[in-house]
Amino acid sequence: MAGADSDDSLYPIAVLIDELRNEDVQLRLNSIKKLSTIALALGVERTRTELLPFLTDTIYDEDEVLLALAEQLGNFTMLVGGPEYVHCLLPPLESLATVEETVVRDKAVESLRKISHEHSPVDLEVHFEPLVKRLASGDWFTSRTSACGLFSVCYPRVSSTVKAEIRQHFRTLCSDDTPMVRRAAASKLGEFAKVLELEYVKSDIISLFTALASDEQDSVRLLAVEAGVSIATLLPQEDLEALVMPTLRQAAEDKSWRVRYMVADKFSDLQKAVGPEITKNDLVPAFQNLLKDCEAEVRAAAANKVKEFCENLPEDSRETIIMTHILPCVKCPEVRLNIISNLDCVNEVIGIRQLSQSLLPAIVELAEDAKWRVRLAIIEYMPLLAGQLGVEFFDEKLNSLCMAWLVDHVYAIREAATCNLMKLVEKFGAEWAQNTIVPKVLGMANDPNYLHRMTTLFCINALSEVCGQEITTKHMLPVVFKMSNDQVANVRFNVAKSLQKIGPVLDSNCLQTEVKPVLEKLASDQDMDVKYFAQEAISVLSLA
Repeated sequence: MAGADSDDSLYPIAVLIDELRNEDVQLRLNSIKKLSTIALALGVERTRTELLPFLTDTIYDEDEVLLALAEQLGNFTMLVGGPEYVHCLLPPLESLATVEETVVRDKAVESLRKISHEHSPVDLEVHFEPLVKRLASGDWFTSRTSACGLFSVCYPRVSSTVKAEIRQHFRTLCSDDTPMVRRAAASKLGEFAKVLELEYVKSDIISLFTALASDEQDSVRLLAVEAGVSIATLLPQEDLEALVMPTLRQAAEDKSWRVRYMVADKFSDLQKAVGPEITKNDLVPAFQNLLKDCEAEVRAAAANKVKEFCENLPEDSRETIIMTHILPCVKCPEVRLNIISNLDCVNEVIGIRQLSQSLLPAIVELAEDAKWRVRLAIIEYMPLLAGQLGVEFFDEKLNSLCMAWLVDHVYAIREAATCNLMKLVEKFGAEWAQNTIVPKVLGMANDPNYLHRMTTLFCINALSEVCGQEITTKHMLPVVFKMSNDQVANVRFNVAKSLQKIGPVLDSNCLQTEVKPVLEKLASDQDMDVKYFAQEAISVLSLA
C-alpha cells in the first residue's frame, strides 16, 4: 500500500463512498459485500479511523444493504487490528441494532454476540456493557428488544457490581410497557438463567418467569413456557415442585390454545427436565388433558410426543401408566393414528397382547371412519400392523377389514386396499394368500356391482406376481377368462388389461393355447375400448 500522502491511497474509500451513494441498490449491496477487501486495502488503522466512522454515519439504506453490513461487521475483528481493537466495531453495530427492520436488528445482535467473546473482561466493562445499557434504556422499543439478546453474553465475565446492574436491566425489560420487548425478554429468559448463579435463578428468574407466564399477551406466555423448561433443568429436584411446576401446570391449562400447544410441543424436554417423580404425579394428568384438548392442533402436538413420552416413563410404572392413563385418552383420530404409526416403538414399550386389546377397537373404528382420508391412513399402516401382530391375530381380527375396503365407495380406498393385499402377501407368503385372500377376491367376480367385479381384476393384477405362476394359472386365470364375457364393456377391457399385466407370470404354452384365443375374441368386440386394449395386449405379449 502506498503512503497516505499518495493519491491512490484514497482510492478504495473514495470508490466505496461513490458506490454507497449510487442510486442502484445492487451496486450498494455489492460494495458492502466487498467491505473486507476494502478494509484489507486500507489497513487496520485507516479501517478504524476512516472506514468505520464513515459506515456508522451513513447507515440509512435499504434493509438488504444494512443486513449485509450487519453480517460483515461480525467478521471484522482481524481487519480492525484484532481483539485489542474489537470495540471499534461497536458503534456501527449499535446503530444497526436499533433500526426498524427486525431481520437487520437480529443480524446486528448476532454479530455483537459473536464479537463479545473477543473482548477482554476489561473491554467488556468499559465498552460492551455500556452499549447494552444504552440499548436497554433506549427510547425506541427496537433498541430495547435488541438489548435482551446481549445480557447473557456479557454477564459471566464482568464484576459482581456490573452483574447486579445487568440483572436489574433485564428485570426492567421483563415488565416493559411494549409487548414486543416483553416477548424478546421472555425468549431470552432461559438463556439468561443458564449463566446466572443459582441463588439469583431462585431469587430473580423465578419471579420473572411467573410474571411472564401470566402476561396478558399469549405470545409472551408461550415463550415463557419454553424458558420454564430451561429453568427446570437448572434447579435441584426439591425446588422444582414449589418454584416451577405451579406455573407450568397453569400453562398446560391456559385459555389460549397457542400456549397449550407450546406445552405439548415441549413435553418431552419438560419430562426429562423434571424427572420421574414429578412426571408420574404432575405430567401424566397434564398429558392426558392435552391428548383430549378441544383444539385439534394441540391434540396433534401431544400425539407427536406419545412415543417419546412413553419411552421416557420410569420402567417400574411404565406399562400401568400407558394402559390406564394414556391409551384410554386415545379417542381422537390424529392421536390414534400417531400411536399406530409408531407401533414399532410403542410395541417395545408395552406388550403386543395388551396393545392389541386396547388398540384394536380403535383400529376398527378408524377403519370405518366417515372421513375417507382417515380410512386411507389406516390402510397404509396395515402391513406394519400385520407384521407386528402376527398372522393368527391378523386373520382373526383384521382380515375382514382388509376385504371390506376392497368394496369401499371411494376409489382411492379400493386402490390402496388392493396395494395393501399385495404387501400382506409379501409378508405372510403365497400359501396364506391361497387359503385366505384369493378365494375371497375371486368371490367378488360374481358381485352384481360392476365396480366390485373390476376390483377383482385389479387385485389379480397386484397378486399374480407375489403369488407366483401356479396359483395364478390354477385359481385366478379361469376367473379372468370367465369375466371376458361380462356384459359391461368396462369390465371386458379391464380383462384385456389384466391379461397383459399377468401374461409375464404365465408359461408360453398357457399364453398360446388359453390367453391368445380370449384376447382374439375381445379384439373383435363391438366396443372400441375393448378392441383397443385387447389389440395392445396381443402386441405387448407378442401373441400376434
